[in-house]
Amino acid sequence: MSNERIGMVTFKGNPLTLTGSVVNVGDLAPDFTVVSNSLAPVKLSDFAGKVVILSVAPSLDTAVCDLQAKRFNKMVSEVSEEVVILNISLDLPFALARWCGATGSDQVQTLSDYQEREFGNKYGVLIKELKLLARSVWLISKDGKVVYNEIVPETVTEPNYDALLNEVKKIA
Repeated sequence: MSNERIGMVTFKGNPLTLTGSVVNVGDLAPDFTVVSNSLAPVKLSDFAGKVVILSVAPSLDTAVCDLQAKRFNKMVSEVSEEVVILNISLDLPFALARWCGATGSDQVQTLSDYQEREFGNKYGVLIKELKLLARSVWLISKDGKVVYNEIVPETVTEPNYDALLNEVKKIA
C-alpha cells in the first residue's frame, strides 16, 4: 500500500512528505534491488541468512551523511562477522565510488537506489519534495524480519547508533 505521510521527517524544521509503503518492526523485510558502485544489481535477498543493517542517507556529499557512513564503516569491526552493513542513498554509483576512495571506507557496502527508487518506495522513505531518501536505519534478522528501525525525525541529525548496536547484540 502506497501512501504519503506529511511531517514524519523535517529538514531544518520544515515538514517533508514521505512516500511509499510503511514497513514496521516485525514485518518481513521487502526485497529490493539497488546498484553497486560497479553498476551491478544488488538485492537484499543476496544476503539471506545474514543479519543486515541498512544505513540510509540522503547524500554522502553532505556532512551528516558523510559522518553516518564513516561511523557505519567503523561499526563493521564492532559487530559479528554475521552482520552485513549496506549504505543506501540516491547518489550515483560513481559518486559513491569516489566517496569510498576519498575516505578509505572499504567495509560498508555503498549502494545506489537511483535507478528505480525501489528501496525508497518499498520502505516508505522517499522524500517527495527533495527526491532523496530519508535518513534511517533498519536492522533485519537472519530470518528476514525487521527487528529495529529508526526513521530520523530531523534530516540533518544522525541516527541513534547506540540503540541500533544494542539491538544488533541481541541477534548477532
